[in-house]
Amino acid sequence: MKKHPLEQWGSMVASKKGRLLALAFWVLLVVVLSFAWPQINSIESESGKNLPDTEMSEQAAAIIAEQFPNDAGTPLLLVWHRENGLTSDDFSAIQGVYSELQAKPLAHQTMVPPFDQMPPQALMASASENGTTIVTPVFFEKGVATDMLQDSLDNLTKIMEGYQVQLDEKLSSDVLHVRYSGPVGIATDAVSLFSQADVKLLIATVLLVLVLLIIIYRSPLLAIIPLIVVGLAYGVISPTLGFFADQGWIDKDSQAVSIMTVLLFGAGTDYCLFLISKYREILFNVEDKAVAMKLAIKESGGAILMSALTVVLGLATLSLAHYGAFQRFAVPFSFGVLVMGIAALVVLPAILVLIGRVAFFPFTPRTEEMANKKGKKQHKPSHKVSHKIGHFVTHKPWVVIAVTVILLGGLAAFVPRIQYTFDLLSSFPKDMPSREGFTLIEENFSPGELAPVQLVIDTEGADINLQQQLEAISYIDSVADVQIGEKNKSIHLYELTFNANPYAKESLAHIPELQTEVIKMLEAQGLNHAEKHVWIGGETASQYDTQQITKRDETVIMPTMIALIAVLLFVYLRSITATVYLLATVIISYFGALGAGWLILHHIMGAEAISGAIPLYAFVFLVALGEDYNIFMISEIWKKRKTTDHLTAVEEGVVRTGSVITSAGLILAGTFAVLATLPIQVLVQFGVVTAIGVLLDTFIVRPLLVPAITTVLGKYAFWPGKLFKKDA
Repeated sequence: MKKHPLEQWGSMVASKKGRLLALAFWVLLVVVLSFAWPQINSIESESGKNLPDTEMSEQAAAIIAEQFPNDAGTPLLLVWHRENGLTSDDFSAIQGVYSELQAKPLAHQTMVPPFDQMPPQALMASASENGTTIVTPVFFEKGVATDMLQDSLDNLTKIMEGYQVQLDEKLSSDVLHVRYSGPVGIATDAVSLFSQADVKLLIATVLLVLVLLIIIYRSPLLAIIPLIVVGLAYGVISPTLGFFADQGWIDKDSQAVSIMTVLLFGAGTDYCLFLISKYREILFNVEDKAVAMKLAIKESGGAILMSALTVVLGLATLSLAHYGAFQRFAVPFSFGVLVMGIAALVVLPAILVLIGRVAFFPFTPRTEEMANKKGKKQHKPSHKVSHKIGHFVTHKPWVVIAVTVILLGGLAAFVPRIQYTFDLLSSFPKDMPSREGFTLIEENFSPGELAPVQLVIDTEGADINLQQQLEAISYIDSVADVQIGEKNKSIHLYELTFNANPYAKESLAHIPELQTEVIKMLEAQGLNHAEKHVWIGGETASQYDTQQITKRDETVIMPTMIALIAVLLFVYLRSITATVYLLATVIISYFGALGAGWLILHHIMGAEAISGAIPLYAFVFLVALGEDYNIFMISEIWKKRKTTDHLTAVEEGVVRTGSVITSAGLILAGTFAVLATLPIQVLVQFGVVTAIGVLLDTFIVRPLLVPAITTVLGKYAFWPGKLFKKDA
């Protein structure tokens, strides 16, 4: 009789030579890759594009670059402030700084206005009406990596210190303060936050997983083993991704790398627990540890591979996104989980068999014969709680279905009330320099000055000037004089400032309104096909395009991911019915998590809105990871159904997977919850929503809803597979 492929693999990796070869091969691979290729975190974080060239704001930027080549570059806004009013010495200090910037430009600096050559009175005239604040720009080359810009800002800080300008003191103190804001200040602050987050996140995640594993398994050695496996997997993942980024195949994204770390420790530990749990269960009946591992891989390997493949394909759908940040997540996540799944079936079995039963000390699993010989306990788990849950679910399935659906549906009812924002600044802590700088601008000037809107018009040679008409629009604060294109005199550029935060939801809504109004103005002047002659650029237009692209990506990625997972589930389970209800349960769980997340973030944590990227990120993670748990439990029911009746199979499925999935869910939820400790709101929101979603899957969907539906459907749960034809 031919052996099952997973059984053959188990025999190889658990054998005396196989276990040593497997471990030696992986360790050697880590060493070679670490020396040959750079680690992903050592690669400089490029300011990767998020929007396709076809978007209006990108088209506007291209026209401006071509027709207005004297465009100074990307601005760093220096926001100078003294609570009791700027003094003449303060203006002298500002001029001194600009004098040094003229004499010795910073790296990648394109130009600075000649403030040092102005009469002090002219500079004073640019200050706010209350005399407390003035904003001056420094321009840098476009497209420069943020890490390089940070070096320039560090050198600028040294110049500031020479003039006793304070960058860190509280704004209320009576000294001259400066805050770096504008596009360059915001970009460098964002990267700085993520780089600080990396180490904190790694330490916090490792400690949390270690503590939870010790509490759950009460075995110090067993708590360390999954961490070693994840570490060895990361030893392959990090340099490989570093190589990909170094070759230009992928763009490194600091945010993606941070979340990938969490995902690897969470999902990686889960896969390890799935195998460890099955291995321990078999050790109570099989004395030979190699044979026990062979059987453990045969019984759980398929579920582990399917679970990993589900997550890999699910996360890979992000590559279909048009929005750059979503695309940059796809490869690190899917590749990381793929390697982690392989490590769970290569490295983990080798380590466990090498260490043997000692790995479970002091609660060592023994066969009855071994326990009798040594006069020691078997330490068999009783599964009392799981037995009670399994019995209740199989005997009161309609009650369980009604209660769980009402609970999840009730939480999902809050989803339409969620407010979304595409305001990057709202993700920053309130004391972050760029946010403090923006607040000073908002309080003392028109907030729109932080990021002016750039309106580009092709007049086709007609004598058209829209300045007065634009100034009459209610949401526009000011309009600069029209600029004429250098290569094409028909191209006109108007710089507008809105009278509200340029990143706010209201300002984003003004972009299509402005486009419509300008088209009407041009049509009134006799310009045909005016809609083809208007482009709007700048930060606000970019954020509006981001909002629209995100909606598009959701409508493409979500259905594609569901379809891919449906195919995988059907291939694995051979059941259309099971495929439908397993997907339906994780989708309702996702909406429940989104609703519950909003309740916590809005009503408890005080968030006025959540990032517009959260729904898609949360969907991809929760559907993929939630299906993991469904697969692991349902595969146990399918196995039991081959040898027993339907109700017993469902009950046994709940009992056999209850403790391991609960442990895995707690660890995964905990690792995502670690994100909520970071100072970046988008990660806090993502961490809260995904942690809630994992907990809902762990404690409601997997132990209650799925087995209850399986019970009610009876043999139709297996339709049209072989088990459907088996007698009930």
